[in-house]
Amino acid sequence: MLHDVLRKTLYDQRRSYPAWCLGVVLLVAMYVALWPSLEGQPSMRDFLASMPEPLRNLFAMAGADMSTPVGYIQIELLSFMGPILVLLYAVGVGSSSIAGEEDRRTLDLLLTTPVTRSRVVLDKALAMVLGTLGLAIVLGVALVAEGRLADMDLPAGNVAAAMLHLALLGLVFGALSLAIGAGTGRLGLSRAVPVFVAVVAYVVNGLGGLVDWLTPVQKLSPFYQYAAHDPLRQGISWPAVGVAVGTVLVLVLVAAVGFDRRDVTS
Repeated sequence: MLHDVLRKTLYDQRRSYPAWCLGVVLLVAMYVALWPSLEGQPSMRDFLASMPEPLRNLFAMAGADMSTPVGYIQIELLSFMGPILVLLYAVGVGSSSIAGEEDRRTLDLLLTTPVTRSRVVLDKALAMVLGTLGLAIVLGVALVAEGRLADMDLPAGNVAAAMLHLALLGLVFGALSLAIGAGTGRLGLSRAVPVFVAVVAYVVNGLGGLVDWLTPVQKLSPFYQYAAHDPLRQGISWPAVGVAVGTVLVLVLVAAVGFDRRDVTS
C-alpha cells in the first residue's frame, strides 16, 4: 500500500514516457546521421573560433572541438538540446505531481490513500527521479549504440558520467517545480518559475567568466555544476554531484513541508 502513489504516478506516464524515449532516440539519430559530413573538418573549428566570445560561451562548452566526436556531441547535443529536453520532462513531471493533480481535481482522491502527505510528495519525487534517470539512460545508450554506426568514438564511461550530470540538472529544476506546486497548488506558477530560473542560470553560467559582476554567482548555477568540469571528457565530478543531490533533497523537503502545511482546495 505504501507504494500505491508511486505506482499510480508511473502508470500515468505509460503513454507519454515511451514517446519521450522515442523522441530522444530519434534526436540522437539525427545528430549521428549528420556526423559523417562534418568529421574532421577544420572549418568547424574555424567557425567556433570566429564566434564572439560571449556567444561561444553560451552555446559551446569550453574547449570543445566540433571536428571530433566528443566535441561535436558536446556542442550540438549536450550544451543545449539535451538539457532542454531533460528540463522540460522533469519540470513537467514536477509540476503535475501535486499542482497538476489539484488542477485536475484528482488530488482529493489521491489523499484518500492511507499515506501521509509527506509520503505522497516523496513518492511523486521518486517517480520524477526514476523517469529523469531513465530518460538520461536512454539518451546515453542511444549515443553509444547509434554513434558506433557512424564510427563515432564516444567513451561509454564518460557518456554515462555526462548523463548522470544531465539527469541531475533536470532534477534540480524538476524539484523546484515540485516545491512550488506543492506549496502553492498553482500549476502555471510551478511551470513558469523553474523555466525562468533555468534561463537565468544558463545565462549566468555562460557569461560568468566574462562579466565581472556575474563571476561571484556563476558557481551557484546548476549549469555550472552540470558542465563546468566537462564530464564527457573528464568523467564524474563528485563535488558537483553532491551539490546537485543536496539541492534536490532540500527542494523535496521544502515541497513536503509546504504541502503538509497547506489547505488543499476542493
